[in-house]
Amino acid sequence: MPPPFGVRRFLPLPTLSHDPARLHIGVPRERDFGPHVDQTNYSVVVAEKVVVKWLTPPVPLPHPTPEILSHLVEAGFNDTAPPYAALTGPVDGRECLLALATGYLPEARDGWEWCVDEAEAGDTAFAADLGRLAADLHLALSTLPATTAAELPSAAAVRAAGALAEALELTDGEDGQWLAARADRLRHELEPLDAPIASPLIRIHGDLHVGQILRWRDGYAVIDFDGNPTVTDADPCQPAARDVAQLTTSLEHVAQVAIKRRGTPPERAADWAGRARAGLLAAYRARLAARGRPDLLDEGLIRPFEIEQECRELIYAARHLPRWRYAPMGVLRTWYTEENPS
Repeated sequence: MPPPFGVRRFLPLPTLSHDPARLHIGVPRERDFGPHVDQTNYSVVVAEKVVVKWLTPPVPLPHPTPEILSHLVEAGFNDTAPPYAALTGPVDGRECLLALATGYLPEARDGWEWCVDEAEAGDTAFAADLGRLAADLHLALSTLPATTAAELPSAAAVRAAGALAEALELTDGEDGQWLAARADRLRHELEPLDAPIASPLIRIHGDLHVGQILRWRDGYAVIDFDGNPTVTDADPCQPAARDVAQLTTSLEHVAQVAIKRRGTPPERAADWAGRARAGLLAAYRARLAARGRPDLLDEGLIRPFEIEQECRELIYAARHLPRWRYAPMGVLRTWYTEENPS
């Protein structure tokens, strides 16, 4: 790659040749994913072997993805799209991440498709696979040296309280009234964050929901290590329970999608979400225990992080995607069905 561009390589690129002698005979066929795929950046598939994701706009360095992909390769974590290379270069005087090249996973569908199918069918066998996948990811990331000191015990509580306050402010109408009536209950759910966090702070995925988990021809793969785009001040090193909570709440969101878009009866959807959540957590715990790291999960942090996540979903809906509000509100109404909120 000629200067001023740079390439950081992770795994060898597959050959893009079309002849038996593996000779390059021209530009391979390229295609994009089509207008039906909702994506922030722009990706193209090259020769059905490589996906090149162009960041639009380019993101100034340092960026978490190259470091994480490099470490996952070193740690032997293979349940992701094979990472090949990162392209960097100057933009307006700053060195930026321009593109990422990863492996193409045949027949891949993200969790907002395949997992909704499972909810509609009432099948939860997949949940154990997701629990093991999340545990293996955290086990690999836990060996990445932490680059930040442990935060003060109040920092997580302050962020969560701020998310609740913002969600209350931005959620209007009948939903806002319902939420305000349960504000004290929600604040009570956040109280465990006031205590010192005892579990290790590790590098987490930061945006771990079912949409980041592809089901493809040969299994499951977790993708997109860019962090949470809706939380600008998130520390990259946090308790593993943060990722776990986002993953479990996303199962609840899948249930709401199945209700709204597939006509799944609410009672059936809620039962499915409960069983899927239980299966995921059981497999996650078992995997950590089998690898001698049960200390990575503080289960007392899951519910407060789940509450914070639903608040952030409401904030995201209010600021960016109003039609999404039905999902977090549906989850909260499922959790708090009592007539008297006080």
